[in-house]
Amino acid sequence: MGETGIHSGEIHELAHKAMTDVRLQEAYRSSTLRLYTHRLHAIAEVPGFEKLRERGQDVKHEVLEHLDVYLEQFESSVERNRGQVHWASTGREACEIVCEIVRRAQAREVVKAKTMVGEEIDLNQALESAGILGVETDLGEFIVQLAHERPAHIVAPAIHKTRTDVADLFAAHVNPQRTEVPEHLTAIARQTLRQAFARAGVGLSGANFAVAETGTIVVIENEGNIRFSTTAPRVHIALVGVEKLVPRMEDLAVFLRLLARSATGQKLTSYTSLLTGPRRAGEDGPDEMHVVLVDNGRIRALADEGMREALCCIRCGACLNACPVYRKIGGHAYGWVYGGPIGAIITPLFAGLEPARELPFASSLCGACRDVCPVKINIPDLLLRLRAKVQQESPAPKPKGSPVTERMAMRLWAWIMKRPLAYTLAAHLARFGQRFLVEEAWIKRASMYPLGRWTEGRDLPALAPKSFRQKFKEISKGVGADRQPISS
Repeated sequence: MGETGIHSGEIHELAHKAMTDVRLQEAYRSSTLRLYTHRLHAIAEVPGFEKLRERGQDVKHEVLEHLDVYLEQFESSVERNRGQVHWASTGREACEIVCEIVRRAQAREVVKAKTMVGEEIDLNQALESAGILGVETDLGEFIVQLAHERPAHIVAPAIHKTRTDVADLFAAHVNPQRTEVPEHLTAIARQTLRQAFARAGVGLSGANFAVAETGTIVVIENEGNIRFSTTAPRVHIALVGVEKLVPRMEDLAVFLRLLARSATGQKLTSYTSLLTGPRRAGEDGPDEMHVVLVDNGRIRALADEGMREALCCIRCGACLNACPVYRKIGGHAYGWVYGGPIGAIITPLFAGLEPARELPFASSLCGACRDVCPVKINIPDLLLRLRAKVQQESPAPKPKGSPVTERMAMRLWAWIMKRPLAYTLAAHLARFGQRFLVEEAWIKRASMYPLGRWTEGRDLPALAPKSFRQKFKEISKGVGADRQPISS
């Protein structure tokens, strides 16, 4: 993350910019709501879905507790199937390994399937520096690559783009005949990428899961581009984060039922490919298969018992779709590859606490992320742990402007909360004052400080016409009047 130039505090600037973009707001709102709703329908069809989540959680914890054993088993299994395993401690090492494999294959072009690890280690930039063309073949990643941007979502990289945006990008970089018809845009992308598949000597993918028992790489998709990337070129490279292991093939069935439903609301994605070594006689596929096992901060996170739970993440994106903060500020405001609640955790773990010190605070701690996580990661608890670490290890410099007013406001609030008469009077005054601001039970625009700062980016629920105490007294009187004496 340090190489990206993102610095502490930049999230505020990026978030403010995102919240003033009406088009962007609608793109995030509609897309995340659709994915969130599809998930609800999908899990409702699975009896015992909570038990399935618990089983997934247990398997991931088993892997983390015995990661060294399963990594050795996986390496042996891959080599037994004539594959080659490479170990990369850092992102730079992983990039060097990939570039060296491409050079040995005498290839000048690499077709890339969607891989968050590739984004994480800045692989496209490394390939370009080595004189190698890397072509993203996932449609969303292809769009993002043309725009020279990072993905805005773990599952849907171009979630922030409208068809107008895509039409402009394709007209500028792919086909000058501009169209906004989705089917036509898809056909243009397909024609362009098919040519890349035919030219490329190396295909590169990530891995949704890696089975230690068999040495199998599991890749899941809806477009078919991963199958092209992993079978058409002569050489296949798989970038695999060391935490992606599952012990046995039978465990894979649990995660296949969890992942698609949590990510897109599907029972199963369109294509699930299990890749076990290079091609055998009479088969299609690559002549060589290389697996690059990437650490890049994961082992450091594993050593932290309080935070290692974050490594259970299966990158489904469900927590992003449920998060009210992500829905408002989008993925790019988080400043790195991973956005949303899980990004606010793994970015500090992988990239370091100092450059990502603001991210753990970009959460309302409402718990929606924990409720939808398919492996039951306690995300709010991890965010609180990181907040405590920030204060202990990297305390922020004292700001120069607002502390006095903030302290005065907190003291006034505390004083009012301790005195029932003062609280009642303040509530009456607030109800009177809000009459000039309420629109359909919400305060949407307020110019006075500090409400103006709040309503710049969000709506504030209006106070109810009657307080809880008033309603309780009315209900109590009504109940008392209805009571009849008990006859003897």
